[in-house]
Amino acid sequence: MPADPVFTDPWDQRFASPHYLYGQAPNAFLADMARHLPTGAQVLLPGDGEGRNAAHLAGLGHQVLSVDRSVVGLQKARQLAESRGHAIQTAHADLAHWTWPRQRFDAVFSIFLHLPSALRAPIHAQMVEAMKPGGLLVLEAFRPEQIPLSSGGPKDVDLLYTVADLRTDFAVLRDLRVEAVEATLDEGPLHQGQAALVRVVGRKQ
Repeated sequence: MPADPVFTDPWDQRFASPHYLYGQAPNAFLADMARHLPTGAQVLLPGDGEGRNAAHLAGLGHQVLSVDRSVVGLQKARQLAESRGHAIQTAHADLAHWTWPRQRFDAVFSIFLHLPSALRAPIHAQMVEAMKPGGLLVLEAFRPEQIPLSSGGPKDVDLLYTVADLRTDFAVLRDLRVEAVEATLDEGPLHQGQAALVRVVGRKQ
């Protein structure tokens, strides 16, 4: 019998489980905000993991590009979409070194993509550049208040986002809304229970 593959990337190791660690249903905030997308929208999902959100948006008829550093996560993303009769595009990339598209997407959804502080603002700026004028930016992430909670997320405060930071990062957007939210997560085994979240919605000028 062939040996099990040995993965060196920690996210490949995590996603090697046959189960979908964050579930197969979409993030609730993303599913709600998807109603604002135009028909057949071009959508970018950076740090998309196992693809639950990409598969959902593809099922709504959108053209989806799922980007992640984990080869295993992207494979599971394609499998999930295909199991529902849909196709998604994928790109294996480290977002800090990826050549981001310019003015291509109708929307960018950043869902629980937690970047170190040194990379956060530059990559958020790239998200904005990737959108067409009028494009929709949607972000959900954990706040520092998440650290004592058991519902998931990083335990390193440098990887957690504040309302003030995100207002600064996305100040160029119009109709910008940034808010702290307390919510109950039910997203697979790793996102369960009360959570301290921050949500961003805005449109490119």
